[in-house]
Amino acid sequence: MAEAWSPPTRPPLIEGLVNGVDRYNPSNVSILEDYLYHQIRSQEYDCLANCAILKLYQFNPELYNPDVVINILIKALTASPLPDFNLCVSLLDERPINATLEEPDPVPALLPTLKLLSDLLYKCRFPAFWEHYQSDELEHLRDNYTVECVGFEDSVREVAIRAVRATFTKISAERLASYLDLNGADLTAFVQDKGWKTENGVIEIPPNADNQIEATVVQENIKLAQLTKVIAHGAKN
Repeated sequence: MAEAWSPPTRPPLIEGLVNGVDRYNPSNVSILEDYLYHQIRSQEYDCLANCAILKLYQFNPELYNPDVVINILIKALTASPLPDFNLCVSLLDERPINATLEEPDPVPALLPTLKLLSDLLYKCRFPAFWEHYQSDELEHLRDNYTVECVGFEDSVREVAIRAVRATFTKISAERLASYLDLNGADLTAFVQDKGWKTENGVIEIPPNADNQIEATVVQENIKLAQLTKVIAHGAKN
């Protein structure tokens, strides 16, 4: 969790902005926006820095940039199951509506779709996520926004992989394919890249702290004096 709030890729300049009083200085919004676009191009992610942009938009509605907001929300989707997306939305819900825009704000129209995608990821409904994401209805989102976010689909697959690692010791290739929206050679290459073994269509997930079942022995120590009180109380009743 600490790494999520302070990623090692965060530059010293941004570290100073997000952890000091300058995070509320509107003259720094362009620096934070440039850092967001760096994240989009490099597959890096910094929730705290992106939230700083949304806070500046709250305090300074004239700075509001809907494309930046949508990019922040798209990056936050890939942090599931962490609450980053809902945190960003909560900051949006408090945004003043008097920002001056030359064109209609696309955020209100896209927000229900992004919320649905976030909900599907949080609930680990990965096949439903891919079906909705790849639908004709979301062509506008793919062609205008997620296409600009380098590695977006691979980042979503990592969300699925985190869930698979925590849940399974073995999973069928067919099921994993539906979680990752990959088939054939693409799925084979993905599994090989993870170093996982496949046998007869079943993929073995290496042991880890989350997918191993361990018996737990619970031992209670009751002192004689306590037991005597319990017996005496029962005898009175």
